[in-house]
Amino acid sequence: MPPIKVLFLCTGNSCRSQMAEGLLRDVAGDRFDVFSAGTDPVAINPGAVEVMREKGIDLSHQRSKGVELFLGQHFPYVITVCDSANERCPIFPGVVTRLHWSFEDPAHAAGSAAERLAVFRRVRDEIEASVLRFVDEVERGLSLTGDLAVTRNNVPYVT
Repeated sequence: MPPIKVLFLCTGNSCRSQMAEGLLRDVAGDRFDVFSAGTDPVAINPGAVEVMREKGIDLSHQRSKGVELFLGQHFPYVITVCDSANERCPIFPGVVTRLHWSFEDPAHAAGSAAERLAVFRRVRDEIEASVLRFVDEVERGLSLTGDLAVTRNNVPYVT
């Protein structure tokens, strides 16, 4: 069976979507073909690289990409990880299940370096919990429900 393609979409493709890409790739290996992009991409945030390194995941080779790079491609799953990307997500061809996971943007955290890093860790751990649940539900063939906010082609979908 070919790997399942997943696109994580965020505004900047600098923190949340990059962490989600790295986590899914780490957890699911070759069972998923994972990508991330941004509606307005900026450079990867060093805080995201640092907290992912703590998990043994190297984001330093990843780069921010614009969503337009992926338009016209088929993705069984498109997952937005911020409210802005959820509102601006384009429609992808084919039968696409679009999920929305709303996470705080750690790039906007205030406070000391240690306090900001704590926010990055918390958001990373929240994303990891969602990724683990997603993999479990997809592999078990369950309907993605609850906080995974199921939609198809940007339209609410009732299972």
